[in-house]
This record gives sequence, C-alpha cells and structure tokens, in this order.
Amino acid sequence: MIDLSVEYSGLKLKNPIVVSSSPLGENIENIRELEKKGVAAIVLPSLFEEQEDLEKRSRFLLYEKNGYKKYLDYYFDILKYKLTPEKYMKYITEIKDKVNIPVIGSLNGVSVGGWINNAISMEEAGVDAIEINIYFLPTNPDMDGQKVEENYLKLVDQITGSVAIPVGVKIHPYLSSIPNMVKSLGDAGASAVVIFNRFYQPDINLEKMIVEPALKLSTSEELLLRIRWAAILFSKVDLDIAITGGVHTVEDVIKSIMAGANVTMLASALLEKGNSHVESLLQDLEKWLEAKNYQSIQQIYGSLSQKSISEPAVFERANYLKVLDTYPRENR
Repeated sequence: MIDLSVEYSGLKLKNPIVVSSSPLGENIENIRELEKKGVAAIVLPSLFEEQEDLEKRSRFLLYEKNGYKKYLDYYFDILKYKLTPEKYMKYITEIKDKVNIPVIGSLNGVSVGGWINNAISMEEAGVDAIEINIYFLPTNPDMDGQKVEENYLKLVDQITGSVAIPVGVKIHPYLSSIPNMVKSLGDAGASAVVIFNRFYQPDINLEKMIVEPALKLSTSEELLLRIRWAAILFSKVDLDIAITGGVHTVEDVIKSIMAGANVTMLASALLEKGNSHVESLLQDLEKWLEAKNYQSIQQIYGSLSQKSISEPAVFERANYLKVLDTYPRENR
C-alpha cells in the first residue's frame, strides 16, 4: 500500500488532494460526497467582510488613505446572495458535525477589524485552519509596492496573533520579490503560502460597448508558473506550499509535489469532470508511484526543486536562454 499522507499548514492529511475555495464547498452534501471520493481537506468559499451590514453600502478600505469609499451598487447586489458572517459560522459548525476531513475557512476582508473579528469567529466555529485570500489590486499610482506589502504583512501579523489555529496566505504572482515576501509572511506568523490567486480579467464587449466579467476555468497550462515558484521557494522558506490553479491531471499533481508543494488544490477540474475525478487521480497517483518503485509520496517531495542549486538566478536565466534556443533554426 502506497503511503500518500502529507502534512500541510499544521494538518496531517491522508493525501495531497485538497478542494480549493470554490462553489464546490457551498453545499454540505457535496462536501460529504467529496470526502467519500477521497479528498483530504476542503477550503470553504471565501467569506467577504462586506457581506455584513450591506445596507450601509460603504466601508473603509484597508488600503485606501483617509477612508476613501469606493463601492459600486452592483457589487453589493452580488454580495447580498452570499452568507452573512453569522450564517457562515453556523455553516462551518454544521459541516464539522458531518465530515471528518479538515475544513479550512477562507477569509477575504477590507478592514483590519473585520479580518480579525471574522478570523476569531471562524476559529470559534471550528475550522481547522484559515486561508487568508488577499484579493487587492493596487490601482492608485501614488501607492508604492512597499506600502502594499507592508499592509499585507501587518494584516497577517495581526490575524495570526489573534487565533491559535494555522493561517495560510493566498498570494498573487505580481509581487516584486516573491521569495522575500513569502519569507516575510512566515516571519509574520503564516504557516503556509498558497500560489497563486487568479485575478479574473474583465473583457470588453464591443457589441454592447461595456466592460463585462469573464470567468474562465483554469487549464493545466497555468500550472507552469506555479511549479516554477514552488521549486524556487522549496527549502528556502519555512512555510508549507500549496499549489492552486492548473491542477487537472495526475501528472499535474506529481509535478507539483516534485517541485516542492505539500498539497495541490483543485476546483476547475472537479467542476468540469465531477467529484469522481478525485478517485481517478488518487488511483493513478498510486499506480505511478508503484510503477516507479516508491513506497511513499514523501520520496518524491521536492525532488525536482532548486534546493541543490547554488545560484538559482543564474539557473533561471540559463533556462530562459535554453527555451529560446528550442525554436527550430530553420524557421527563424
């Protein structure tokens, strides 16, 4: 029997397959089915701080000077269909009564007080860990990158200082120095980093002459950015690593673990193929490990990371040149 067990963010998991924050976690029966299919843990859909007191129609933004208010009516029209914090906490309690896998709460806030209060409430409701989803895209030219990152770190420090359960941080790939930022998140108390948040890009509808949202599920092509950074971060930071976005096949799972990820988080693949896809992934993972004469998934953990490379920056530049040189010379 192949040992697929892993550890992530202070949790002991039976395998590296975790359901990422998505609509898959909106229904308790669906979560129970995912547990039966073999998932090791689930990250619940994000709780948005604005879901509380929507009638006020405004909040002080954490990252805006002088309490600048900038909310649109349709924004609140969408949020009113989400669970309020009170109902969200009740939902957590109900889930914990019916499933045995670890449940990770997902938190997306706008004010320091809101982040902290909801994190404490999540802990009291029974979540095993918290994932902070900092979805903030700087648009103010007067706000420099250092200020943005300082706000991130201050927030993480205050949240981790307010709860006793593990706290992971979901980041985006547009930070100026990802390794330094991840290291700093660890210093601020984070137990794990989730790479990467997907910023959904709006499109322009030329017929209606409007800007409209465009939701596209991930593909395996998105995995490349993530395994690259997992390989760079592995052994250089003290945080656990989760890869989310682009995990669809057993090959994607294996590559992620070999690059240095503790777990892989899935949503798009399950939305497309159904919950039974988890069973297929686990069966194929065991078969692959057995065929390669491995007894444990830990034997491949970080095996293709950059842990043994003395000059990672030089390696990355050399790899860039090598990729460019792969284009057929006769077509140049």
